[in-house]
Amino acid sequence: MGSKYPRSLRCCLPLWAFMLQTAFIFLFWFVISQDTAQVDRKFMANYQVLQDLTLVAALGFGFLSSSFRRHSWSSVAFNLFMLALGVQGTILLEHFLHQVLHWNKISNLSSPTPLPTARLTPLLSIQIATMSTLPVLISAGAVLGKVNLVQLAVMVVIEAMAFGAIRLADEMVFKIKDHIVMMHGHVFGAYFGLTVAWWLSRSLPRRVGENAQTEKVQMATSSSLFGMLGTLFLWIFWPSVNSALLEGTEKRNAVFNTYYALAVSTVTATSMSALSHPQGKINMVHIHNAVLAGGVAVGAPSGLISSPWIAMVLGLTAGLVSIWGAKCPTACWNHMLQNPTGIHYTFGLPGLLGGLTYYCLQITESPNSELGIIGQTVANIGALSFAVAMGMVTGLLTGCLLSVNVWRAPHAAKYFDDQTFWEFPHLAVGF
Repeated sequence: MGSKYPRSLRCCLPLWAFMLQTAFIFLFWFVISQDTAQVDRKFMANYQVLQDLTLVAALGFGFLSSSFRRHSWSSVAFNLFMLALGVQGTILLEHFLHQVLHWNKISNLSSPTPLPTARLTPLLSIQIATMSTLPVLISAGAVLGKVNLVQLAVMVVIEAMAFGAIRLADEMVFKIKDHIVMMHGHVFGAYFGLTVAWWLSRSLPRRVGENAQTEKVQMATSSSLFGMLGTLFLWIFWPSVNSALLEGTEKRNAVFNTYYALAVSTVTATSMSALSHPQGKINMVHIHNAVLAGGVAVGAPSGLISSPWIAMVLGLTAGLVSIWGAKCPTACWNHMLQNPTGIHYTFGLPGLLGGLTYYCLQITESPNSELGIIGQTVANIGALSFAVAMGMVTGLLTGCLLSVNVWRAPHAAKYFDDQTFWEFPHLAVGF
């Protein structure tokens, strides 16, 4: 297997980082302009939403995966690196998608005179870019500790483009609202990350991978407290995620319903965690992840739900599904999923539940003909299935690419180890 000492990234990481950053700067120079509109109440309201989204992305997801005994520094700092890189790339991609969708609408109108280009404000562009980067941060939970920053940079670029392709297809083919597409991003990110982690684990002998990870993925008390801090940030600000792209009554419903679902899933996850333990003890990993399941599940249908009890039932179901996904099948598919951070039962399964719930509510609340119901079924189920399929296919391709030796991946013996990437002055020189 070669030397167990990590290979230096002194040349590789700066080279790729500067190449990407230089490309982004030139593209911003040519295609992105500054907003000249006056600051008003709407601007400040949108900026508040952007602040909430940034807190979710930087602090929530950063600390959520920081509970590993020897990988807390990397979890927080690498999350910030991916967020900064992903937002820049997605702003450029959003500009391109906006132009494509605009000209597609013009061609459908068959207008003899070209319509003016719809204006996408920089603030809205940054807000959408931050939301579009959340699937990247979700998928990173499956591979953090097994890859270096160069591999993560490559993964960010590929996943951002894949999610952009999903948004384009959902808008032009399935005619799905952007809010629903963003909620499908939870499912896409979960199965993208799980597929990448599964492929990377295939090249390792099982005994080597297990011995390298068994002790390091255990939680330390202090680190677990920081992981709970990430959960609290996500719990508090998740209503902003679910309502960011909605307006009016739907936005109000989304905020209220998300709080109801989160509250019920928290109580359910805590009690079911105690029930699943022989001595009735609560598992902190369940609390880190399963309490968020209700917020994820209610994301897609949050604007449609008009009664609190529906959101509460959805939160109850999501909490049960999440604990079941965390506890029962672990022995059966632990080696296949490679899921130490729980993204499968935090975002994958609840996201699927939310997508199916949105479809059911839309069918029951809209008085459509039989042909219209068939069209809605094809659109909603097709868009959700497309997100899952794209996540697995592009995740497989990304896993193949990241397994190439040119990225200087860490040795399996150095998985989940901050010393692979960070300077520890108090340790022996030469590590």
